[in-house]
Order: sequence, then C-alpha cells, then structure tokens
Amino acid sequence: APFALAEAQAFNLYLAATVHVAHAHGSRAARWADDPPAQESMRRKVSENVADCAALIARDYLKGPWVLGERYSICDPYLFAVYRWFEADGVDIGDFPAIDAHFAAMQARPAVQRVLPLHT
Repeated sequence: APFALAEAQAFNLYLAATVHVAHAHGSRAARWADDPPAQESMRRKVSENVADCAALIARDYLKGPWVLGERYSICDPYLFAVYRWFEADGVDIGDFPAIDAHFAAMQARPAVQRVLPLHT
C-alpha cells in the first residue's frame, strides 16, 4: 500500500537524517565545527537530543509490536541498530518501554540471533 510505504520511508528517513546526526555529534563533532569548545558543546547535548529523538519515536512512530504495527518491516532492523546507540549516548531506555520491548522482540528473532554474534 502506498501509504504504508510512505510511513516506512518517513521513519527510516527520520532515523537517517535526525537520529543518526544527533548521535554523530558525540563522536564526530569535528564534522560540524573546528572550534574545540563548540565541539564539546555538541557532545554535551547528545544525550538530551537523542533522548528527544527516542521520545518522538515512542510517541509518534512505534505502533507496536513492530514499527509499522502488526507486520515486521525494514524499519524494525533499523530501529534495532539505532537502539544500540541509545545507552552509549546516555539515554535512559527505561523511559521508553515500547522501544525496549521492540528491542527484546528483535532479539528473539532467530535471524537476529544468528547475526548478532558476527557484530559484537
């Protein structure tokens, strides 16, 4: 359905254009500023900015149990990958039980269980 495709694209583009960039300010601030104090300022905002992103995902995107609702989609492994950044960025994932439940559901998938050992 065209609307479902649009929803999937909107979600994936949000992860790519907003969440990924917010996360990258922590380790790659030099991409956006040459001034060390400016870079440090960006690093200090990462936790707050990424937590804001997680809140928007939980409130507006994650329909559950999968991102788009009852059907697993390409959005789900992408959120699974991003979830792994949250704690490193200082986000208290306990504030987002729906995202945490999604992560647990992804970990239970046999394909994920086969792939994870290759990436840890």
